[in-house]
Amino acid sequence: MRKLIFSMVALAVLAGCASQDAKEQPGAAVEDRKPVSGEVKPPGKPATEPEVTPVESKPIAGNPLKDPNNILSKRSIYYDYDSAVVKDEFKPLVTSHARYLTQNRPARMVIQGNTDERGSREYNLALGQRRADSVKQMMILLGVQESQIETVSFGEEKPRAAGKDEASFSENRRSDIVYAGEQ
Repeated sequence: MRKLIFSMVALAVLAGCASQDAKEQPGAAVEDRKPVSGEVKPPGKPATEPEVTPVESKPIAGNPLKDPNNILSKRSIYYDYDSAVVKDEFKPLVTSHARYLTQNRPARMVIQGNTDERGSREYNLALGQRRADSVKQMMILLGVQESQIETVSFGEEKPRAAGKDEASFSENRRSDIVYAGEQ
């Protein structure tokens, strides 16, 4: 019985090798051969490696405010507790938005000041306003026309995070930049 099975397997292997035509031989391009109906392609890599050409990085034509790879798509400036001072890490962001506004004089924005829930409603509204005004003042010093920027405070009314921990509070201590027509 074993001899019979072995003979059948050997015959199948020989029959498979004998039926290969020249285009199936190693070194022949796979796409040159027409597939036979019901044929299963053996696994393995093609004889010729596909050409790989590097993708050139080109600027996206369109609105830089919506390009996720552009700093202008980032719109939030975060603050320390009870502070309206723009941190050094957010100054490049503010500078980039100021540059955009100076190059696009018709553009308008609203800077929305926000706070965490600690503090009275009145105090948080005032702190949110100071935060928005500090970003506006920085942009004006960088050459933006005052008429291009409006500020508003939401205080604690528009939290980004709902938790009662420091991580949530720090997400809520922010100023958001919203360009006219994006709301």
